[in-house]
Amino acid sequence: MSGLKLFHTTTSGVTEVAPRLAEVEADVQGLVEAHMETLLGVRFLASEYGTGPVHGGRIDSLGLDENGSPVIVEYKRGVDAGVINQGLFYLSWLMDHRAEFEHLVRDKLGSTAASQVLWSGPRLICIAGDFTRYDAHAVREHRRPIDLVRYRFFGSNLIGLETVASVSGGMRVTRRARRQTAARAAAAVKGTSMVELADTVDEALLALGDGVKRVENKQYRAYQRLRNFACLCPPQRSKLLVYLKVDPKDVDLVPGFTRNVTGLGHHGTGDLEVQLRTPRDVERAQDLFRASYATG
Repeated sequence: MSGLKLFHTTTSGVTEVAPRLAEVEADVQGLVEAHMETLLGVRFLASEYGTGPVHGGRIDSLGLDENGSPVIVEYKRGVDAGVINQGLFYLSWLMDHRAEFEHLVRDKLGSTAASQVLWSGPRLICIAGDFTRYDAHAVREHRRPIDLVRYRFFGSNLIGLETVASVSGGMRVTRRARRQTAARAAAAVKGTSMVELADTVDEALLALGDGVKRVENKQYRAYQRLRNFACLCPPQRSKLLVYLKVDPKDVDLVPGFTRNVTGLGHHGTGDLEVQLRTPRDVERAQDLFRASYATG
């Protein structure tokens, strides 16, 4: 995996754990589908979903991500130049069969989830043994959210996933456009200080690394790699709330700054709430941002 080496440590030394591909494609598909929410942040809906006699296809996996976006997952054991085009073929079918997908969501996850499907950003995740440089270039030419994920098995009970390329889709978001979006989201908030602070947080989260995608939801703005790692709620009168994928038990909680919201209802995903009131608070939160980014 891009030169990554894994070693098993013992009291007598270290032994390299050799990476390997799956024996058959179904081994990868079965494992991912059984643990899709943990591995990809996607709730599993269906396997080998038929697209009807006219279209004549079969989607490997269908799911719904943390933000309500439809997800198609396609698998290949090794390198396959056709995996991206195949996935885009199915993505086109999905956009033409929204009612059918929402019916599936209703059957599997309930009417509330079905009513909140986010059609502005359906995603394609391709999981394969490897990709070529042409694959990485090709995904950047499309205006759909696409993730290329390389897998490797290690030993008998370890799997590694590495994002090779990730594209958010659509036009590149400029700094000015980000500020305008933040301003619209906070139109009801008196004053501009929280709007400016939201823009600062937005830039800080997007700058954490390559492949960070921003997803606009009605209740929050999500920042994700393969999975959400941060959710920024619309500005309140005197503070911003950011939810992170950091275990609150690993954080020295500070009243008025960080809070454990495990089991408490809130918009966005993540169990650590960070309250931001000033640019200094954003600086204090940088280490937490980075720790959460590492989980994505």
